[in-house]
Amino acid sequence: MPRRPDRACLLALAAALVLLASACTPLGGGSTVRGPTPENDTVDYLALGDSYTIGEGVDPDGRWPVQLARTLRAEGVALGDPRIIATTGWTTDELSQAMDAAEPLGRYGFVTLLIGVNNQYRERSHAEYRGDFHDLLRRAIALAAGDSGRVMVLSIPDWGVTPFAAAQGRDPARIASDLDAYNAIAAELSAQHGVAFVDITGISREHGADPAMLEDDGLHPSEKMYGLWTREALPVARRLLGGH
Repeated sequence: MPRRPDRACLLALAAALVLLASACTPLGGGSTVRGPTPENDTVDYLALGDSYTIGEGVDPDGRWPVQLARTLRAEGVALGDPRIIATTGWTTDELSQAMDAAEPLGRYGFVTLLIGVNNQYRERSHAEYRGDFHDLLRRAIALAAGDSGRVMVLSIPDWGVTPFAAAQGRDPARIASDLDAYNAIAAELSAQHGVAFVDITGISREHGADPAMLEDDGLHPSEKMYGLWTREALPVARRLLGGH
């Protein structure tokens, strides 16, 4: 027959059970205490666009999506460097086709979209832009796991003020009017879906004739110009990613 434990042993066992229960009980009304944030907690970022997003002519570190991610990380926001789907010359439909070819794209914690200048350059209609942009915006939201609060749209810059446009004999007033119409469509649809819209067109008009703000082709923005766009987009992105 097993020996019956004495009172001292029972008391010691009870104390041990109390300590074990205390160690396993969540603190603060049921919330758990977490350890260090794992590296895989970084927010994945997808940047969609054309030459303005791929940064034609600039080093990869100078692209505005890369500048934006780097600046936010310096502020403590765990945002990864962007996956960029963008190529110089793309129109809205060409971006959409490239996204089709890249499927499955997965899900992202942050998505940006800047597209349309080549639609205007090729004199595509406003109605076509509306339909294409709306489709791209809905896709961007879906890629952000359906959270429109994690999508940011940038307006189309005005290339009509650049030396390239002047050399081509293009009418800057007509380009400005066309782009204003395109951007009004993008702003309207963004508001309709609860997506943040950042207007950088004014910056492009103010500085677009400055050689320091352009690459050697007299058309595409330099890293310095992208820095101004980043500064404009930063407070919006900071707000959207405030939970991280």
